[in-house]
Amino acid sequence: MKILVCISKSPDTTAKIAFTDNNTKFATDGVQWIINPYDEWYALVKAIEIKEKDPSAVIHLVTVGGADAEPVIRKALALGGDEAIRINTASQDSFYIASQIAETAKQGAYDLVLAGKETIDYNSASIGGMVAELLGLPYVSLATRLDLNGNTVAVTREIEGGEELCEVNIPAVVSCQKGMAEARIPNMRGIMAARTKSLKVTEPVAAEHLTSIVRFELPPAKAGVKLIPADDAAELVKILHEEVKVI
Repeated sequence: MKILVCISKSPDTTAKIAFTDNNTKFATDGVQWIINPYDEWYALVKAIEIKEKDPSAVIHLVTVGGADAEPVIRKALALGGDEAIRINTASQDSFYIASQIAETAKQGAYDLVLAGKETIDYNSASIGGMVAELLGLPYVSLATRLDLNGNTVAVTREIEGGEELCEVNIPAVVSCQKGMAEARIPNMRGIMAARTKSLKVTEPVAAEHLTSIVRFELPPAKAGVKLIPADDAAELVKILHEEVKVI
């Protein structure tokens, strides 16, 4: 079993968000970068669980990004990745990123490609599906459980109002979310081993950029809270009607 896990660098959720260049670029000064939680806690840890059951399994990591992404990659290696590939380009266009990952997956002939359901910065939730389409492979999204059975994989995924059990042949692409695995932290042995694990840098292949960022906008500042006595229903109705305009 050869597994490719997609890893993305994301700002920590506590980072202060600001923009530069007339709100066209994200201000990275002072930002703490982490592995995208959906990639780390669910996709990568699930790959590790598979390897724990089958020691012959191999886990490769792939990241699309510059050299500043390497500390994040090393942490993923410390958690349990065997090797990593960094595609040396930076882009926020989902199709371009998916094209790079798909080319790496094609060259590596992987049995399973795992990704988080989305990143916590742009929340596009589109990379996994695009990679599967570019590779011509079956794709299951929003997976909460994955079980291997020979040349097939049974995947439980969330749907509106419940769950759905899918069974597909491998190779396949699966995007993972909460429920797939339990988050882990790297131990000292893993941290030390990560320093010597292979991190290969490759150049990007030619691919289209289908989207571009025009500008960023912060959400409007929250207004103050207005307290209304519990026995003054008329005042509440008046505010909802005149200020909030919901009725």
